[in-house]
Amino acid sequence: MRQLGKLGVWYPVDRLDGAGIRRLLQTVEDLGYSALWYPESLGYESLSIASFMLANTTRLIIGSSIASIYARDAFTARRGLRSLSGLYDDRFILGLGVSHAPMVERVRGHVYDKPVPAMRRYLDGVYEDPANATEWPVVIAALGPLMLKLAAERTAGAIPYNVTPEHTREARAALGPDKLLAVEQKVCLETDAAAARGLARRELHRYLTLTNYRSNWLRLGFTEAELADGGSDRFIEAMVLWGDPTKIASDLSAHLAAGATQVCIQPIHAEGDWDARDRTLTALANL
Repeated sequence: MRQLGKLGVWYPVDRLDGAGIRRLLQTVEDLGYSALWYPESLGYESLSIASFMLANTTRLIIGSSIASIYARDAFTARRGLRSLSGLYDDRFILGLGVSHAPMVERVRGHVYDKPVPAMRRYLDGVYEDPANATEWPVVIAALGPLMLKLAAERTAGAIPYNVTPEHTREARAALGPDKLLAVEQKVCLETDAAAARGLARRELHRYLTLTNYRSNWLRLGFTEAELADGGSDRFIEAMVLWGDPTKIASDLSAHLAAGATQVCIQPIHAEGDWDARDRTLTALANL
């Protein structure tokens, strides 16, 4: 797997059309970020959009964060990984996740299984040779101790989402010193507290209903009261770093100090304000 730099970008490309994705890719690559991570959406199919993004870049590593194990069988994931890696100079990382019960059952019509056993079985189907499994460019979305243990034993690393530096420290301890740990972190280039918190609450609203995230936040020491009514200020400011570039850069460095291989910046901005997104990426590119 190719070496990742300390900064990457995480962005929901399903918000963009083809021209918008090309503009984002050019911005991210020109600014020197080493990787762009993207989610499984209800718009673009995960491996198809990865191919589009790889074809429109020359150096950028593209990583799925995540491709749902319920969206395609393990054999298809394996062939997709092999195809994208072979065609695009090993610039693709297959990030897998168990998604969330509402998306799996209501949207896809599947039965949502226990996360860790389901992921273990899926990995068994992905690898041609389990003996060298940790050498494949495969990582998993791991929040809790058991999924982190599985990431350490069976994959190249973990890609946690909606976490704090405290979680990063725990994840590094669970993974060991040599595994990839690419941590998503939302940032908002806004110095007005009310405006920043408003944007943050709008972005976090949908995650507050999902059991996987809520359970992890409670493990990290947040209370049910702090997760109610859109989230307390303490919770919001832990999830979305806001302020001027110097403050945000200082806060981002806490993940690196805690053991992250890469911090994946997700710009939070008003709907459709692509200029604000690009200003954020430009301001933080030289952390």
